Amino acid sequence: MRLSSGWTALLYFLIHGASTTCTVKKLGSSTGRFANATLVRLSEFLSAGYKKGVRPVKDWRTSTIVAIDLMVYSILSVDEKNQVLTTYVWYRQSWTDEFLVWSPEDFDEVKQVSIPTANVWVPDILINEFVDVGKSPDIPYVYVTHEGLVRNYKPIQVVTACTLNIYNFPFDVQKCSLTFQSWLHTIDDINITLMRSPEKLRDDKSVFMNQGEWELLHILSDYKIFSVDNDDYYAEMKFHVVIRRRPLFYTVNLLLPSIFLMVMDVVGFYLPPDSGERVSFKITLLLGYSVFLIIVSDTLPATAIGTPLIGVYFVVCMALLVISLTETVLIVRLVHKQDLQPPVPHWVKYLILERAPVLFCIHKKHLFCSRLSSQASELEHYKENNYGTAAQCSIHHTCEIGQRLSQQDREGGMLGLRLPPSRDSTPPVMDNILQEVTAIRHFLEKRDKRREVAKEWLQVGYVLDVLLFRVYLVAMVTYSITLGTLWSVWQVA
Repeated sequence: MRLSSGWTALLYFLIHGASTTCTVKKLGSSTGRFANATLVRLSEFLSAGYKKGVRPVKDWRTSTIVAIDLMVYSILSVDEKNQVLTTYVWYRQSWTDEFLVWSPEDFDEVKQVSIPTANVWVPDILINEFVDVGKSPDIPYVYVTHEGLVRNYKPIQVVTACTLNIYNFPFDVQKCSLTFQSWLHTIDDINITLMRSPEKLRDDKSVFMNQGEWELLHILSDYKIFSVDNDDYYAEMKFHVVIRRRPLFYTVNLLLPSIFLMVMDVVGFYLPPDSGERVSFKITLLLGYSVFLIIVSDTLPATAIGTPLIGVYFVVCMALLVISLTETVLIVRLVHKQDLQPPVPHWVKYLILERAPVLFCIHKKHLFCSRLSSQASELEHYKENNYGTAAQCSIHHTCEIGQRLSQQDREGGMLGLRLPPSRDSTPPVMDNILQEVTAIRHFLEKRDKRREVAKEWLQVGYVLDVLLFRVYLVAMVTYSITLGTLWSVWQVA
């Protein structure tokens, strides 16, 4: 009996080993050149009875954990108008397939093999922000290890919707999200996790092409479980891609020309206000700035939800140029000499000519009208010469008549420029001469008054010009410092 039972056990093991060997040989029963190919035998072994439409777990209660990873390779375009971000990323995902397991000893120590993606189960993980199908290359294979770990690595051109805030342009920092989620399976079937730690993911820029307009700052990750109807719960992994625009191009081509034009506008205030060159100079600047805005209008991003601050800056600069031109026209109108110009009101004299120079430290206000002062001195010299000539009677026959007058009549009549008390004792020629001298005197007095009025208006114009220039300069400097501070903070942040 013992002998028969021993033979029976030996016969059982022989039959079982032969059946196993036949099974392996049957799986690798390829003839011809594939007869001894290990990878062919392994592929046939893995595909025998495999159902790619079924989630690869032996216990249906077990959740398939998919580990994902993301590396940004390039920022292709940022469309501010349509709020679309186009990136090129390297996407990696891995999961465990319990049906793709083998023993390396049976297949010449092969521990991993590449098989077609179409022959295995693949999780339905998509990006929620997809708005267009990108031009991504097709990677037809996945790697499978002998323990059942499936690795699916592929590059993707991602065209996603992103809320772009262009208010800080060109010093803006954008934050766009890529949300990976199973479109159908709940968290009980498919769960998502990171392939690397969040710290390594955040600072990884090893494959990023750092030569374009945009600079990659970091990539943040956020895991979340959500429910739509409070019944089924889904897992999602959100990657926040934080990018920053390089502002050098826009600074050189937008900001610097505008700054130069505004500096020239300030320099234009040093032209004399009573000359026409200042008005023509500022009109030329205004026209030049208008042409500049037309040229750069295509460079500024355009959206329906907001305007960048640099656009507001250009509009304010244009308004400042218009205000400067208006101030120049006003000052030229004040200092322009007219024959019928009214006298300066007393309150204007008090506020502008007396109080304003003291309050705003405008020194040497007598120099405001140096030109008219010199003209007034020339006028006095001209009057003395005219009076002296009239008194000496440059006409020869008039002097002979004047010699016959008494000393009292000459002092009272010609030197005092008063008519003689009696016309009967004065010759007709002398009477005509005295009338002409009196008319000349009245004309010179009126001209003196008009010049004094013009002189006062010129003083008012110069004081107002200095005051308005200082107000204009303070407003421009304050505005520039405010914008510069904001842009500097945004650039550092």
